[in-house]
Amino acid sequence: MTFADAFSASLHSGHYSAGGLYRSPLMQRFARMLEPKSPRELEAMAREAQVVTRQHFGRTMRLFAPLYLSNECINVCKYCGFSRDNPILRVTLALDQVEAEARHLAAQGFRNILLVAGEHPKFVSRNYLADCVARLRPFIPGISLEVAPMETEDYLPMVEAGAEGLVVYQETYQPEPYAELHVAGPKRDFLWRMACPERAYAAGFRRLGIGALFGLAPWRDEAMAVAAHTEWLLKHCWKAQVTISLPRMRPAAGEFEPRYLLPDKEMVQLIAALRICFPQAGLVLSTREPAPLRDGLMPLGITLMSAGSHTEPGGYTGAGKDALHRTQKGRHIALTEEETRDGAPELSATEQFHISDDRTPAEIARKLRTLGLEPVWKDWDAGILCEAEAAEAAA
Repeated sequence: MTFADAFSASLHSGHYSAGGLYRSPLMQRFARMLEPKSPRELEAMAREAQVVTRQHFGRTMRLFAPLYLSNECINVCKYCGFSRDNPILRVTLALDQVEAEARHLAAQGFRNILLVAGEHPKFVSRNYLADCVARLRPFIPGISLEVAPMETEDYLPMVEAGAEGLVVYQETYQPEPYAELHVAGPKRDFLWRMACPERAYAAGFRRLGIGALFGLAPWRDEAMAVAAHTEWLLKHCWKAQVTISLPRMRPAAGEFEPRYLLPDKEMVQLIAALRICFPQAGLVLSTREPAPLRDGLMPLGITLMSAGSHTEPGGYTGAGKDALHRTQKGRHIALTEEETRDGAPELSATEQFHISDDRTPAEIARKLRTLGLEPVWKDWDAGILCEAEAAEAAA
């Protein structure tokens, strides 16, 4: 049984708790922590979260950067800038261009990169993804993927090429808004997406990332589901590290407006509750959030941060501009003569969403050090496994 099976059984029984997902002592404790808190209570939670973070992660912050491979997509999602029906500038990077983007990030210090792409089997195939990983693996030891959900066997070439992590957000764990927001495409399959982390674990990924996109449904409902999913993965995928992301809606093509708010105060409460209840899980904070808030959350419970991010293919080097095109409901449309004439404004691929913290990686690293935290650019190398295997063979 997967988490998706258990979740589905809970839905059919009429309430999540009837299926047992919210009944555990840990989930009951988490639910109490999400109840409205006074400033004094919230401060106490924040202090406890900080202590727990130091106990399990020391004074470190792992840094990573997203590298967007393609903004082609066959899904129609009302809130996403890459939605098929948005008439945006699209491109899929060639392998040489992917390498150029990655080398730019490596020159800034990054050794952990998240490869991101929309869902389009024609452009973003499993072989293309495996080739991207293999091309970057010699100089980027930490490679994770945020791509369309796949079967376990489809992930195998990527793991064999050197990918270590798989990130997939459920977006919303609430079935009704999920069905309304995902109008067309494979992403409409709610439970298929939910079971993705366990398929990735079976393929050999050693890091699993989950999360919800806050703004699509009431935040406490989403938080409870994310926590239940985390508890399940920690129990059933215990060989992998689990990370939790808490992205909030940002402006994007299509101009979708968030329906629900997760205010800053409640976001602090949620991060503290997750850290206290899941002390070994990684908590991720992206450049979606403004710099002052990110600075305030750095010491609290966050253990992974993106820095200097671009959310469009070719965003770091300008790669791929020669292959830009538009789509209209999935139909390829070449650029106009006006757009391509000499002297016309330079075009670039459309971003998935606007970032808020636009500081450079070096600036964020300096800020971390002023707070007594050590930026970690590299925390993994396959040589560790080779040495362990050699020692085991010699024993």
